[in-house]
Amino acid sequence: MAKIIVDGIEVDVPPEYTLLQAAETAGKEIPRFCFHERLSVAGNCRMCLVEVKGGPPKPTASCAMSVKDLRPGPNGEPPVMFTNSPMVKKAREGVMEFLLINHPLDCPICDQGGECDLQDQALAFGRDRSRYTENKNAVENKYIGPLVKTEMTRCIQCTRCVRFTAEICGTSDMGNINRGEESEITTYLQSAMRSELQGNVTDLCPVGALLPRPQNFRARPWEYSKTPGVDISDALGANIRIDTRGREVVRILPRLNEAVNEEWISDKARQSVDGLKLQRLDRPYLRENGKLRPASWAEAFDAIAAKAKTAAPEKIGFIGGDLSSVEDLFAAKVLAEKLGAKNLDARQDGFKLDPSHGRAAYLFNATVEGIDQADALLIIGSNPRWESPVLNARIRRRWRAGDFPIAVIGEKHDLTYPTEHLGFDPAALQAVARGEGFGAVLAKAERPLILIGAGALAREDGVALAALAAKLAVKGDWNGFAVLHNAASRVGALDLGFVPGEGGLTAEAMTKAGALDLAFLVGADELTVQPGAFVVYIGTHGDRGAHRADVILPGAAYTEKSGLYVNTEGRVQMTDRAGFPPGDAREDWAIFRALSAVLGKTLPFDSLAQLRALLFKAVPHFARIDQIEKADAGALSKLPAGEIGGAAFVSPISDFYLTNPIARASKVMAECSALAKGALKQAAE
Repeated sequence: MAKIIVDGIEVDVPPEYTLLQAAETAGKEIPRFCFHERLSVAGNCRMCLVEVKGGPPKPTASCAMSVKDLRPGPNGEPPVMFTNSPMVKKAREGVMEFLLINHPLDCPICDQGGECDLQDQALAFGRDRSRYTENKNAVENKYIGPLVKTEMTRCIQCTRCVRFTAEICGTSDMGNINRGEESEITTYLQSAMRSELQGNVTDLCPVGALLPRPQNFRARPWEYSKTPGVDISDALGANIRIDTRGREVVRILPRLNEAVNEEWISDKARQSVDGLKLQRLDRPYLRENGKLRPASWAEAFDAIAAKAKTAAPEKIGFIGGDLSSVEDLFAAKVLAEKLGAKNLDARQDGFKLDPSHGRAAYLFNATVEGIDQADALLIIGSNPRWESPVLNARIRRRWRAGDFPIAVIGEKHDLTYPTEHLGFDPAALQAVARGEGFGAVLAKAERPLILIGAGALAREDGVALAALAAKLAVKGDWNGFAVLHNAASRVGALDLGFVPGEGGLTAEAMTKAGALDLAFLVGADELTVQPGAFVVYIGTHGDRGAHRADVILPGAAYTEKSGLYVNTEGRVQMTDRAGFPPGDAREDWAIFRALSAVLGKTLPFDSLAQLRALLFKAVPHFARIDQIEKADAGALSKLPAGEIGGAAFVSPISDFYLTNPIARASKVMAECSALAKGALKQAAE
């Protein structure tokens, strides 16, 4: 640790700390525009100027100088820094005056108003008048895609967006052209940005130059009701803030969580919000004469009860959806037990591992933070860039730190970091297991990370592949066996035991003709039940499940209920209700409670609190919010080996933007999907 005196306050900080960070440790506010903790230092806005005693007779950029670079006093005293001296005050006023020379007076119409760094710092550190009388310089707006709107005349050249796309996204979409007053930020040939994280530049931009296009002119920041939530577009469980105006969700922003998503979210999590109000189910429907008609809750329940009376327990099945909360699946499971049904499954993609194999067999055991400690990575049957863009950015960050070899077995994709492609099929994995090629690298690694996705684990030989991969992953106390799920509900469902009972059918088997007489789809939209079964769909959108349904019961989306979700690493997280579902829609657990009374199988709870009390009794670790229940790595050694097929691995995601009912209902996601397909076609040509 190094000592430094900041405005008379002596603090101990790491020597590699910048002067800006040292000042913040002492409780002093330093204004900045270009500096960001997760980006490289640019030092070009000059707003963070401070005075250093014994240093040069001019202000110093505190973001670009480290504490270790300062000289001690003549008698070995700690270096001294001033953050509010007359020199500093005058320098900051001058910098702010220059920044505002060409900045337009757009504050009354700018969407950034109310949360604009330039506004706040101009008030706190700027002058009350300008000496500039010439005409302001205007810059043409650029098209950079459907998610980000540009007002480049407002740009102050902080280059945060440039560094973000180059360092975090790995796409280098944006850059700076020209020099001096003619300098402009733009994309190459004004093309659309290609990253699945591009929306984060609107959070990074300290002015109103880059704004979220879908939310343009929707509301002012102080008009929003802000609710903490959890993203359900993938299995990472990124922490989000849901901003609503009235009953409508207007925007979604990231919340800081160093252990999960840091401060980034994917574009699908951020901009599929319009899908929450499009194609929504807001009343029950009943199919008569081949057509769905609006019905009352009583009519819908009576139709289900009539069918349930004639259906044998072995002909009743429950299929859980990818977006369902733990409470919804728990209510469905209890009802299934009351009906004597053993056909229940939440693995729509055919994922082969279940609780009988041990919890370590289906978790990202190394944890998301553990990626930073890994020293080698093997990706099997997964495309993390599409399956979890934020987690992929964390892998990229670890690669940028150096000494991190990465190999891929499966489809070739641009993952934004260099990889060694070992092959397309399990033969490559078997070669690695024998210590050939990249297997020698894993053997030398102290903390190898084996990332395996649904492209491998949803195959018929998924368990055997998991057993083979697990042998490469465990070394001493390090468990690098890391399963990357695609569904937000998957780990919670497996922890809950929402899998077939003895003699029960899997989700895939339940969809076959004649397998069931009565099928309950709990938000299950990724498969289709073949004719012969009476289908009850409990969900939010008129998607695939609703098209097949004989009875539709409208449910609540993730922003409209309080629920528990368990992410791919096993972290239990809770989301709060940001609004209410439309029309007659209700939470899924409440629907099952009401239906159970009509079926004569009343569930033992009347409120969410009572349901959670039963849930926590059944699975205690669900009560430990924001914690990870560590799994026993010893179970991995017991995974049964079996015959491994020769078919190539295929990633389960073919279109990043259209993976769930909310995204498929979104016009913004449809536009992004069309743009991405066009870019892929052009690249192929």
